[in-house]
Amino acid sequence: MAIWYNEIKTEISVSAIKQNFGLIRKKCFSPIAVIKSDAYGHGLIPTARALEECGAKSLAAGTVSEAAALRLAPYSREIISLLGPIENKDYRDIIDYRLIPFTGNFEQLRKLDEAAGKDPVQVALKFNTGMSRLGFEPKQAGQIAKTLHKLKNIRPVYLCSHLAAADDPEEEEFTAVQLDTLLAVDKTLRESGINCRNCLANSAAVLGRPDLHLDAQRPGIALYGGNPFHGNPWEEKGKNLVQAMQVSAPILEIRELEPGQSISYGRTYRAPGKMRVAIVACGYADNYSRGLSNKGWMVVHGKRAPVLGRVCMQLTAVDVSDIPRAERGDRAYILGGGKRGISADELAGWWGTISYEVFCLLGQNQRTYLA
Repeated sequence: MAIWYNEIKTEISVSAIKQNFGLIRKKCFSPIAVIKSDAYGHGLIPTARALEECGAKSLAAGTVSEAAALRLAPYSREIISLLGPIENKDYRDIIDYRLIPFTGNFEQLRKLDEAAGKDPVQVALKFNTGMSRLGFEPKQAGQIAKTLHKLKNIRPVYLCSHLAAADDPEEEEFTAVQLDTLLAVDKTLRESGINCRNCLANSAAVLGRPDLHLDAQRPGIALYGGNPFHGNPWEEKGKNLVQAMQVSAPILEIRELEPGQSISYGRTYRAPGKMRVAIVACGYADNYSRGLSNKGWMVVHGKRAPVLGRVCMQLTAVDVSDIPRAERGDRAYILGGGKRGISADELAGWWGTISYEVFCLLGQNQRTYLA
C-alpha cells in the first residue's frame, strides 16, 4: 500500500521508461525486463504495460505473488519469479499462473514436480557463481542433471546466475570467473541432454559488457534511468538514460531567521546571518531519510536549496534566501525538478546509499503517471 497520509507527489514518466528500454534493446537482443519490488518503486502494473507497449516479451518480478499479480494485470507473455517458490501456496500459483520460477535447491524442484501433475512446469535453474546468496553450487551440476531426468514434469528453460560486481572496473577478473563458471555448468548440463538459455547480464553488463550477454539479459536499474556506473571510470557507458521518477512536496511556511537563531531538533543548525527558510512537508515518515539532516539539497523554482538542520518526521527546512520567489504553496523537489534537478545518484550519495534504495523508498509515496 502506498503511503497515504502525506502530500508527497511521486511522478513517473512512462515515456522515460520506454526510452530507456529502447536504448537497452539497441545494446542487447533478448532483454528480460526486471520489474521486481513494484518495479523499483515505479509501479508494477503501469511499468509492465509501458514495457509491453514497446515490445517487451518477458518480464521478471520478485516473489511468486508479485509475478501472479502481473499475470492478472493481465500480461500474457513470459513472466519469471526471481525469488521462486517460498511458501507452499507458491507451488500451486506457479502452475496456475504459468510462471517460470528461479529454482536453487532440490526441494523446490521436487515440490514443483509434485504440484505440476501432468502439466509440465518451466523453470530457471539458478547457480551461485560468486554472489553466495541463493542457488545451486556449480559442483552440483551433474547431480542436478540426474535429478531432472528423473522428474517428469520439470522443463528447465533458463540457466541463470547473478553478477556480483559487473559495474566495477577493478573486478573484471572476478566477473570473468563468474562467466566461466556458468559456462562450465552449461557444458555439463548439455552433455547430459539438458539445453537451457544462459542468462547472466544485469544492467551493468547490458550497457558495458557485451561478452556477458549470452542468450538473454536481465536489465533492471537502467530501465528507470539509474546509471550502474555512476561515479566510476565507466560512467560514460551509462549515458543517455533518463530518470523516470521525480518527487516533490509542498512548502508549508516561509520563515525569517535572525543571526544565531537555530532551527529544528537539537539546534544542529544556527543561522550565520539573516536567512529566509522554507519548511517543506516531507520527512523520514515519508521515506526521506533523517540521514539527510544538514546535507543535501532540494530544488525550488529551478534553483537548489540546501537542507538545514535535522530532517523531522514530516517536515524539513531548506534555505531559500537566494530564491525570493519561493512562497507558501510552492513545491520543493526532493528528486528531479528540471534542468538543475536532483538525480537519484546524487540523492543516494548524500543519503549514503544507492539509487535503487532511493527509488524503492520514495516510490512508496502516492504516484501519478505522466505520458
